[in-house]
Amino acid sequence: MLWENWYKSKTDIDGKYTELESKHILTTLNKLHDRILERFPKSGLSSVCAECIKVAAEVDQLLRRIEKPIWFLRGLIWVTILLVLAIIIGIFSILFQQSSGINGWADILQASEAGVNDLIFLAIAIWFIASLEKKAKRKAVLKSLHRLRSMAHVVDMHQLTKDPVKLIASKLLQTSTASSPERSMSAFELSRYLDYCSEMLSLISKMAALHALKENDSIVLEAVNDIEQLADGLSSKIWQKLSMLDNDILKNNV
Repeated sequence: MLWENWYKSKTDIDGKYTELESKHILTTLNKLHDRILERFPKSGLSSVCAECIKVAAEVDQLLRRIEKPIWFLRGLIWVTILLVLAIIIGIFSILFQQSSGINGWADILQASEAGVNDLIFLAIAIWFIASLEKKAKRKAVLKSLHRLRSMAHVVDMHQLTKDPVKLIASKLLQTSTASSPERSMSAFELSRYLDYCSEMLSLISKMAALHALKENDSIVLEAVNDIEQLADGLSSKIWQKLSMLDNDILKNNV
């Protein structure tokens, strides 16, 4: 099945698939795009799916970059650490040179006060620089997740006017007005269209889950969870429509 392509084939002792892999999500998106084009060649949904493919490729590139260290920031950390060590050595050197004039701990503390203050500021600098890499990667991930959230809403907009109630009611009486959206799909075509929307939402959710595999701090995990809940909620609305269509199709075939 196509859904199996979502998972990376990591063969452990149980032989189970344990991890998502972006290339298989991209493959599934390409197949979904082909299916939409074959069924609805001039639909806006095919363009949305093409954009999803583009985004999936960019997500893959982003996650590859996130796996790599930012050497500039790590170099700054080491430079700061070397400065701290140099100051420590300098403090002990000065104390050693002035040891003959030091009488008790009070003089030692007074002589090293300036050095201790410098050490505190450098320690804060090390902590700040060390957090810059994580913050930079988190910012890039959250920006990517925001894009996926927007795409989920775009998919929802394309299925918004695909109302099976109107299709079923139109068989019994004329319900359209001058401003009503065009409804030229049959019940079968409408069910396929809605099914494609649901699949796309699911794939968007899987792309979001990929981010948590590479950057799994609490903020990123919360954002991923929000997108998964959004996609699940939108899919639930679609499946309600599909259930209505299935019931109508069964009644007509009985």
